[in-house]
Amino acid sequence: MSIRNKYEEELKRVFGKLVAMCRATEQAIDRSVTALRDRNAALSREVMEEDRNIDNMERDIEQDCLKILLMEHPVAGDFRDVSAALKMITDLERIADQAADISEISLQFGEDEFIKEPEHIRMMATLAIGMVKDGVDSYINRDIETAKSLDSRDDRVDELFETVKSDLIALIKKDPANADQAILFMMIAKYLERIGDHAVNIGEWAEYAATGQHKPG
Repeated sequence: MSIRNKYEEELKRVFGKLVAMCRATEQAIDRSVTALRDRNAALSREVMEEDRNIDNMERDIEQDCLKILLMEHPVAGDFRDVSAALKMITDLERIADQAADISEISLQFGEDEFIKEPEHIRMMATLAIGMVKDGVDSYINRDIETAKSLDSRDDRVDELFETVKSDLIALIKKDPANADQAILFMMIAKYLERIGDHAVNIGEWAEYAATGQHKPG
């Protein structure tokens, strides 16, 4: 096998592991919000446990990328591919941490009736999951337009966060006893807003891999 073919095989393996980590992260977001909606404490704990597996995925990919950099001495375009993957796994790991944090907060609701149904939180999660998926896919497929679209999609996540915040403030004004739950909902919404920001970062690194230009938001 030529050096070039060996490098391409190693990079292809990194791509496969990166996609697997992305899918596990998407699932963590979805399951964390599902557990909140369904008051499913067991599912919340599963998400928290799964975070360890995603941490292990990050370390595995990091080792593969560093091996490529040290052993293969990739040229400029190839170096960008590996560097971008290293940056992306950091964002994915942080997203998984935030999904675990959402699950941990969900346990604090106990059996109390919700002060509001978390429909906007579910909408934020759905948008964020799509952004994370498209960010990594845009890297794999060299889809610059999709990578660039994440910034405007994040604006919608931010808008929903502001809606959640306004609704919660109104509920506290209506009855100060709502404050404890309102704070929990606010923290969950804030984590989802941050997940959107991390997805934008992933898109920026996808664009960097394809063009050599990094434009942080």
